Amino acid sequence: MFDGFKTADVETSGATIHVVHGGKGPALLLLHGYPQTHVMWHKIAPALAERFTVVACDLRGYGDSSKPPGGGNHEAYSKRAMALDQVEVMAHLGFERFAVVGHDRGGRVAHRMALDHPVRVSRFAVLDIAPTRKMYSETNQSFATDYYHWFFLIQPYDFPETLIGANPEVFLRQKMVKFGSADAFTSEAWAEYVRCFDAAAIHATCEDYRAAAAIDLEHDEADLSKKVGCPLLALWGANGAMEKHYDVLAAWRERALDVRGQALPCAHYLAEEAPEETLAALLEFLAD
Repeated sequence: MFDGFKTADVETSGATIHVVHGGKGPALLLLHGYPQTHVMWHKIAPALAERFTVVACDLRGYGDSSKPPGGGNHEAYSKRAMALDQVEVMAHLGFERFAVVGHDRGGRVAHRMALDHPVRVSRFAVLDIAPTRKMYSETNQSFATDYYHWFFLIQPYDFPETLIGANPEVFLRQKMVKFGSADAFTSEAWAEYVRCFDAAAIHATCEDYRAAAAIDLEHDEADLSKKVGCPLLALWGANGAMEKHYDVLAAWRERALDVRGQALPCAHYLAEEAPEETLAALLEFLAD
């Protein structure tokens, strides 16, 4: 799915990160969401690699990256720790400054990266999320119904792990079809998502969500006076939950100085459901 790309496993200060990279031009980091891996970019990465040096990583806890213990307050899966992994990966590959595109959980990692490492991030595109703190602080019945997994996955170990582990593929399919379109996922990509969703990943990804409801909120609270300074593109699905629950541009304008964006004709999984539109929007933004 990534013909011509190279693979590597990069040791960071807190994890081993699995990477595919290829292309030429300015550096572009792609970060996936839950419950996927870097494979989610396979429909648009080759075209992006014609203009950029594309680096697509598995976040710690996902795919073929390592899955360290969560630690107290789930700090090993804080977006701060996960962002530092990616900064160190890019430095290892020779890139001190780069653009980043993050979908879902990857967007939350990228948001923290833009706050903690502003000199590294030149541009930031976020796909189909609103800021974490806003989403928790404005929870209502409708949101909780659509995003039930936010409240399920944060339950104490090992309740969600046990239930998901009873049939991981059924859980994957329910989650991904609920938020997207079943025919958007190629058989090759689906096989990778299933392969990578083993017991270790199930636990680590629960830790990701537990961190979001704990230490990440503490970090966000401490940084309420900070705004992302680089240009920010927000894209979201016109047929998805973001459109239903939020004024996405207004939500990001609370957290960033230079925000633009639009809805695309899809639900949650933009790069797989609407690859042509996603690619066009990203190319326009990154070339601006």
